[in-house]
Parts: sequence; structure tokens; C-alpha cells
Amino acid sequence: MKPQMDTPVVEMDLLGLSTKPAELTDEEIVNAYLQTRNSQDFERLVRRYERELYTFLRRFLFDVQQAEDVFQATFLSVHLRIEQFETGRRFRPWLYAIASNKAIDYLRRNRRHQVASLDAKTSYGDSEDSMINHLSGNVPPPDEKAISNETGFRVRAAVQELSEPTQQLIQLAFYEGMKYSDIAEILQIPIGTVKSRVFTAIRKLNQIWMRMSDSSTSRDS
Repeated sequence: MKPQMDTPVVEMDLLGLSTKPAELTDEEIVNAYLQTRNSQDFERLVRRYERELYTFLRRFLFDVQQAEDVFQATFLSVHLRIEQFETGRRFRPWLYAIASNKAIDYLRRNRRHQVASLDAKTSYGDSEDSMINHLSGNVPPPDEKAISNETGFRVRAAVQELSEPTQQLIQLAFYEGMKYSDIAEILQIPIGTVKSRVFTAIRKLNQIWMRMSDSSTSRDS
């Protein structure tokens, strides 16, 4: 007799004794939802990505309320488009493609959030500092605490001078730490193009970073 669809798969230890139930993959949950339309399956996906995706959107948009709005819009779109999810495709890149495109649309509708409003009294200094040092995986991303200090403000200002697609790339590559293959799947472009755009984005950010530092030095002198 076959187990019911909602019967959990059980992992076995070396003695043959049952341990904790094996966690379903995203794709298995999506498949279950497509078959049964059980709202609990959809809610499981929302809960699984609630913290991760919201954090991504907050860093992308630099605004809590906007991040919440886009998060809701993303999962509404997932619900409406779930039948378009292709068998054999991974859910996470598909989800991030929807979320990042929603964020870009939001930015374009709210141009004021793209422009860096730099306080003339802020002293940047450290002209030899490189922007990449603040985007590497070894440095914590600019959360609320970092955004409130000088370095976080500089990172925010520099990133917001980039085009929306380039901001999307920076968020995925550095803040989310995604592999180039995952980014290529999200953006629907070749891996070689991802690498080239990342290199270009880093160069642009360093130019912006140095310009900020030079501007500060000129004011201080």
C-alpha cells in the first residue's frame, strides 16, 4: 500500500531505527501544491523563505515597508504563476527572479529611492579604501546597524548610483553570495555574461567610492 501524499519520508539511522522526518525539497512542496492546492503547502514555502527573501529585499530597497510590500507582491505572483513553474527547474532561482524583478519595478516607480542623498557634512575619508572590501563575503552586509553608520551610508549611496539591473546583480552576487550559475538562471543570461557584468559592476562601484573619497578630501582641505 502506497503511503499518503502527506506522509513524511523518514530517515533511518545505522540501527534501522527511525529518526526525524526528512525535509521536503522546495520542488516537492511545489509539486504537492500543484496537485492538491492545499494552502498549507503554499504557506510552507512562504515560511521557508520569509526571513531570507525579506532580508534580500530589505537590502535591495533599503526600506522596511517597501521590502514588505514587494515580498507580498512576490508571493502573490508565485501563487498566480505557479502553474508556469517548469518541471526539473529549481524553485529558489525562480523565486529570486520574480522577487528581484518586482524590486526593480518598484524602484523604477519610485525614483526618489534611487538617488543617493549625500549629507554635505559627512566626512568619508579613507580614499585608498576599496568598495569591494565592503561587498566581499567576509564583510557582513549592511543591515540596519551598518546602514546607520558612515560606512553603511556610503555603501548604500554608491550602490544606488548604479542602474537597477546592476543593483540586482550586486545584491545576488555579494549580499546573497549566490553562485554564478544560480545568477545566470535567475537573470536568464550565460554564466560568462554574469562574470563580465560582475567585473564591470565592481569597477563602477570602485569609481564611485573613490569619487566620494576625493570629494570629501576636497571639502576637508
